Amino acid sequence: MRFQSIRLKKTSLVILIFSLGVLATLGLMKALGREFNQGLGSGETSTSQTQKVVEEESAVIDVVNKVSPSVVSVAIENKQLFDPFFGFSGPREKQSGIGTGFVVSADGLILTNKHVVSLSGEKYIAILRDNNGGERKMPVVEINRDPFNDLALIKVDAGDLTPVELGDSDQLKVGQTAIAIGNALGRFENTVTTGVVSGLGRGVSPIDPLTGVAEKLDDLIQTDAAINPGNSGGPLVNTRGQVIGINTAVAEAQNIGFAIKVNIAKQLISDFKSSGGKISRPQLGIKYTHISRDVALLNEVPEGELVREVVGGSAAARAGVRVGDIITHLDGQKLTEENSLSLVIRTKKVGDPIKVRLWRDGQTLDLAAILQEAPTG
Repeated sequence: MRFQSIRLKKTSLVILIFSLGVLATLGLMKALGREFNQGLGSGETSTSQTQKVVEEESAVIDVVNKVSPSVVSVAIENKQLFDPFFGFSGPREKQSGIGTGFVVSADGLILTNKHVVSLSGEKYIAILRDNNGGERKMPVVEINRDPFNDLALIKVDAGDLTPVELGDSDQLKVGQTAIAIGNALGRFENTVTTGVVSGLGRGVSPIDPLTGVAEKLDDLIQTDAAINPGNSGGPLVNTRGQVIGINTAVAEAQNIGFAIKVNIAKQLISDFKSSGGKISRPQLGIKYTHISRDVALLNEVPEGELVREVVGGSAAARAGVRVGDIITHLDGQKLTEENSLSLVIRTKKVGDPIKVRLWRDGQTLDLAAILQEAPTG
């Protein structure tokens, strides 16, 4: 009996130890579960995290299905892909895309970049593809370029196109999702890339290899959504399928692309329609390079716009502006990197008088000019 009692006590002890071990393990697992769930976010479980990812993917798919039927490839017959802001890319084909555009009205009005359709004497074609792989080629019958911005409105003979929905770029927030759609490398139509709005109010000066001249672009959207040669002129859209920008350039670094704010394009479209199908912009008639404050101090000259060329017969030429002059003020506004000559001119209209203060050979001169219409061809 004594032996049996001892054996029972040992058995009970083993059971007790085993039970304590199970309870300790369950407690540890519960604690780890709490920490894991807390790591996912306040009240967010692994299931909800997965659901969130699926919802985000679904949103992108919905956007692509909505916008892609309105995106066109812009091409030239018998031309190798050439994008002035990116260079040559891709093999020579019978018909290569040089850029992208998107439909803004059912009657055949398409928005793209000015540098996509900058070559004169060429026959451009807009190629529209539907979600079923069908292809529709439409000759471009009219090109209207905006001399202020890297934008152009082209026209095709059609009355049944599906326009995109234009958003409001004034409401953009850094960090929000951005989706780029375009004719990547001139061969991969309607390529989709995703990212975020990385920054706002950026300025860049991409160089056009055809002329060697850098075109200053201001107040751009910066995004890390991949933008490649051929993407120029394509839409940058939000998760509601609204266009928020027009893809235009990349920096010499990874994951840095730029798009023109859609509100600038909306104003262009409105002016175009109200003027009976014409883009009218004022110009002073010079080519210039900005002299920053630091450079000005080092060279003992004022900050401003150094005139490199004066267009014959222009407002500047008639006012007496010369090559080598440094324009320091327009209508009393000091010209700086933040307040450039082009920004001041954009607030004026054709025919407006404008006061020009400049520095020449150590002297300050005040001239008067009447702004003329800038060519758009």
